[in-house]
Amino acid sequence: MFDHIDTDRRPVVLIWEVTQACELACRHCRADAQPARHPDELTTAEGKRLLEDAAEFGENQLVVLSGGDPLTRPDLLELVEHGDDLGLRMTITPSGTRSLSPDCVADLADAGVRRMALSLDGATAATHDAFRGEESFADTIAAAAAAADEGLPLQINTTVCADTVEELPAIRDRVRDLGAVLWSVFFLVPVGRGRVLDPIAPGRAEAVMEWLQGVSESEPFGVKTTEAPFYRRVGLQRAADADEPNADEPNADESNADESNAEASPRRAGITAGRGFAFVSHTGEVYPSGFLPESAGNVRDRSVVDVYRNADLFEDLRDPDAYRGKCGACEFRHVCGGSRSRAYAMTGDPLESDPLCPYIPEGYEGSLPETITTSSGPANGFTSVRSD
Repeated sequence: MFDHIDTDRRPVVLIWEVTQACELACRHCRADAQPARHPDELTTAEGKRLLEDAAEFGENQLVVLSGGDPLTRPDLLELVEHGDDLGLRMTITPSGTRSLSPDCVADLADAGVRRMALSLDGATAATHDAFRGEESFADTIAAAAAAADEGLPLQINTTVCADTVEELPAIRDRVRDLGAVLWSVFFLVPVGRGRVLDPIAPGRAEAVMEWLQGVSESEPFGVKTTEAPFYRRVGLQRAADADEPNADEPNADESNADESNAEASPRRAGITAGRGFAFVSHTGEVYPSGFLPESAGNVRDRSVVDVYRNADLFEDLRDPDAYRGKCGACEFRHVCGGSRSRAYAMTGDPLESDPLCPYIPEGYEGSLPETITTSSGPANGFTSVRSD
């Protein structure tokens, strides 16, 4: 049902950060979450109006309730039920805490949640908890089991940086064992507390992309990347090398859509910040992405539909021909486009080139983005890096 969405008119994914409050204080947190709720959060009435506006995008609009930890809002189930009644596809990304009990998971499913996403940044308690700086592994695994008991589809989110890249094969095995329908692999963007973490270098990122392509072909769950749309370019090149009949079509995208097949749709261009993706902050600011915190309006005084369709920032981001540097010259710009969020974080210009992508278009002689450097060496299992 998501194959033919016109991303000039509606996002494939609309994220609402319902709060920044969270019991955890993870090292990589985009939101720089705090224990207490912000006094200027959207109220229940304002949140319901946001969901009503979102329903105007069209049938089955996907809404992801994120945070912080959405469970810190006492009106969460009321908001889920309201969105479900409006025909929205309501999904949620709660934190792995004791609050996410089996009863809580059952209540979320009963209220209308269609999918739950949990974060795993290590395959064991030792590695996951060390990375996050909190003891959350056991609660996360218990919540995953509760989701299975409720028949609630599970998505696993993993952050890729120098601290976690070696763990990816073991996390892949854990994703399979948990029966997840989708593995969403987030490539670090230096925002929030994530500024203190070390990203992986471009060549290593390319090798991880090739490895993930193999995972997508061999595992029962779907694979998508977030803030690394050149995964699609790698897939196209891989298919061309193999002489596959659909080598002119991408095999994955950045969607957080609620159906696994949506992430693997070969008929849609890549989803990037502002182009198939929108984010509403806890105070109502509308961003192209949570990793690109440049406001184009506030839902308290302007419909999210109007902002997405008509704000200059969103319109600019939906025009890959306006991108600068090697991203603008790249033959894959319409199916990839590079991470607009990383370009913004590294240069202050969301239309600049993505510094994580090592690919240089043939014949390109213009400026190159400042290279991401890291002290981390080659990852075991991630040694196949293209040179073109």
